[in-house]
Amino acid sequence: MPKMKTNSSAKKRFKLTGTGKITRKNAFKSHILTKMSTKRKRNLGHTSLVSKADSGNVKRMLCIGK
Repeated sequence: MPKMKTNSSAKKRFKLTGTGKITRKNAFKSHILTKMSTKRKRNLGHTSLVSKADSGNVKRMLCIGK
């Protein structure tokens, strides 16, 4: 049986923490930032965790065992 292929878009967008959780970047930080407050832009720069409901799909794309 051939090896499982990792989803190329997923491996660029998600990282695994040491405890097995998945981190992601926040959305709405790419363009049209002039109308956004500095505080909001600064907070969107941080990473956050993938929700528990979505983590199964992301792990499948990254070929990580559940």
